Amino acid sequence: MEEQRVRGAGPPWRWRHGPPWPGRGGEERGSRWPWRSTVVITVLVLVGSQFAAHQQHGTRASLDVFARVLLLAASGLLLWRGRHPVLVVFGTAAAAMVYLGAGYPYGPVFLAVVVACFRAVVAGHRRAAWAALAMLWAGHMLVAHWLYRWLPPSGDSAASWASEGVIAAWVVAIVALAELTRTRREQWVRERAERAQAARRRADEERLRIARELHDVLAHSISVINVQAGVGLALLDTDPEQARAALTTIKAASKEALGEVRQVLDTLRTPGDAPRAPAPGLDRLPELVQQAASAGLTVDVEGAPPRLAPGTDLAAFRIVQEALTNVVRHSGSRHARVRLEHDPRTLRLRIDDDGPATGEEAGGSGNGLAGMRERAAALGGTIEAGPRPEGGFRVLAELPLQTKEDDR
Repeated sequence: MEEQRVRGAGPPWRWRHGPPWPGRGGEERGSRWPWRSTVVITVLVLVGSQFAAHQQHGTRASLDVFARVLLLAASGLLLWRGRHPVLVVFGTAAAAMVYLGAGYPYGPVFLAVVVACFRAVVAGHRRAAWAALAMLWAGHMLVAHWLYRWLPPSGDSAASWASEGVIAAWVVAIVALAELTRTRREQWVRERAERAQAARRRADEERLRIARELHDVLAHSISVINVQAGVGLALLDTDPEQARAALTTIKAASKEALGEVRQVLDTLRTPGDAPRAPAPGLDRLPELVQQAASAGLTVDVEGAPPRLAPGTDLAAFRIVQEALTNVVRHSGSRHARVRLEHDPRTLRLRIDDDGPATGEEAGGSGNGLAGMRERAAALGGTIEAGPRPEGGFRVLAELPLQTKEDDR
C-alpha cells in the first residue's frame, strides 16, 4: 500500500524507498538523456580549465581551440553514459590522455572521467572502468616521465613521484567510492526484492485466511439451509406449520451467515481496523448446537473450554463448526458428540458421529478438512480425522493452549 502511494505521489517522491541510481525504474530512466547534468559538468570543466590555465601560466601550454574541443568532447560524451557506459568511460579517458599529452593545464578535465567511471561501475562494468583508469594513469606516467622531452610545452621537466602518489590516491578513492555505491545499490535491490516477496507472502496468507473463514461460514450455514429447505419442500402441502418453521430457520441461518461474511469483508475495506463484532469462539458453542439441531442433528457436548487467546478460540470454534457441518452433509447419523478436554498446555477437541457415510466424500478429503488442518497447523497443533473402528467418523484436534493472560 505504501509503495502504491509513493508511486502515485509524482516524480519528486519516486525514490522514497531508495536512491535514484541509474537502473532503478527499469527502461524508463535508461531512455532519458542526462542533458542537465551534462551541461552543468561541461560548464564546470570549461570554466575550471580556464581558471587552471591562468594559475599554471608559463608552466603548461595555453588553452587553444584544440584544447577546448577536447574538453567539450570529454564532457559531451557523458550524454551517452547511461546507454553506452563502457564506450563513454574509455572515450573520456582517451580525451583526457590526449589533453594531458598536449601539455594543457591540469584541471577539471578529470571530472568527466570520474563521472563516466562512476557510472560504469554502478552499471556493473567494473573491469571496463578499472581498465580505463589504468589506461589514463599509464598514459600520464609515460608523458610525465618519458615522453615529456618531445611533447609540449618545451623545456618541461619530469614530474615528481610524489605527485604520482597523489594521483594514485585519487584513482583509488574514485574506484572505492564507485564500488561502495555499487554495493549499496545491489543491497538496496535485494532489500526491495525481499520486501516485495514478504508483501506477496503476507497477501497470500491473508487470502488463505479469508478463503478459510468464508468456507467455514458458508459451508455450515448453507448445509443448514439445504437441510431445512428440503424439509420445507417435503412438508409444504402436508404440514404448513412445520414448513414455516423450516423457513424461519433458513432466514435465521442466512442472516447469521451474511453477518459473518460482512465481518470478514469489512477487514478488506478498512485494513487495520478492528472488526465491528468480536470473532466467534467456543462461548458460542450452545448457539452452534442449536443450529445443528435445526438441521436435524442432535449434539451432546462434554467438558468446558478454558479461557483462550482469540486466535485459538476462533480456530477451535471453526474446527467444531466444520466437523458438525461434515456430519450434516456426509453422515447418515443424526447424533454427534463433542468432547472438550484440556491440560495446562493442550486443548483437545473430539467430534464423533455414528455414521454411516452417505457419499463418496464422507472420508474427508475435501476443503473442509484441509481448512481445519491449516488452522491447527497455523497454531502449532494437529488434526486427525478418519473412520472409527466401531463405525462412524471422528475428528480429533489438539491445539496448543495459550490463555488470555499468557497472550498479554
